[in-house]
Amino acid sequence: MSWLTNFVLPKIRAVVTPKREVPDNLWDKCPKCEQMLFHRELEQNLFVCHNCGHHMRLDPARRLKILFDDGQYTKIELPKTVQDPLKFRDRKRYSERLKEAQAKSGPGSDALVVAHGRIGGHPAVAAVFDFSFMGGSMGIAVGEGLIAAARLAVLQEAPLIVVPASGGARMQEGILSLMQMPRSVLAVEEVKEAGLPYIVVLTDPTTGGVSASFAMLGDVTLAEPGAVIGFAGQRVIEETIREKLPEGFQRSEYLLEHGMVDMVVHRKELHETLARLIDLLRRPHPSAEVVPLPQPAA
Repeated sequence: MSWLTNFVLPKIRAVVTPKREVPDNLWDKCPKCEQMLFHRELEQNLFVCHNCGHHMRLDPARRLKILFDDGQYTKIELPKTVQDPLKFRDRKRYSERLKEAQAKSGPGSDALVVAHGRIGGHPAVAAVFDFSFMGGSMGIAVGEGLIAAARLAVLQEAPLIVVPASGGARMQEGILSLMQMPRSVLAVEEVKEAGLPYIVVLTDPTTGGVSASFAMLGDVTLAEPGAVIGFAGQRVIEETIREKLPEGFQRSEYLLEHGMVDMVVHRKELHETLARLIDLLRRPHPSAEVVPLPQPAA
């Protein structure tokens, strides 16, 4: 009887009882320490690994929710642009690549999302890059989006906050993508000429033409811990200068030590830090106290 109970019956139950399917999205692996993380806990920790502190990449929706008060914001519709101006094709048509990326992010979307709301009670405009959309590359649509964000900031008399996460200019648009570098710089100048703060939050990665233009022009430049920030890749630089680069080169902490970044801010402290900065930068200058001049003796 024990043989039937201990061996045969479990085998029958294993065949008859339906297997419970385990959802694929319950766990995430940290790309740095490879620790398995429970997805719900990771989301509550703002997608920062509780084991090693690695800041994972965020999509624009989660990023904007962190930036604005109570996670409340309003997205704006960006100007329509030419989809494939050069009729570019490599292994696949550029138009097909755009359709595939837009199928994941939404119709008509690109690598930039612009929204406005309040940070610390102050009106603010934010332009956030989407690295999952063709590596956050900067093409005509991104350039137009940055100009739209700058003009909205001037219209609302609000600071402009840009959060880049990009591999650089979009090669499929050739020289037209490179032209977005001076256009984005001019957009930043419009904000500064209006006397409004321009704050940059550098995230992983910020490279190429993005780092060579508007990303390094902030009145205040913040960075997330461990973010890769630079122009060319480390391997390319080492092969060019034929020297080994220092440990942690192009990481946000290294740039902070060398004066390229003002602050390295943990994601949990980002909203509070931005609110404090905007409050300081937007605070009206105290009027000079009028001191009566001494009257001459009679």
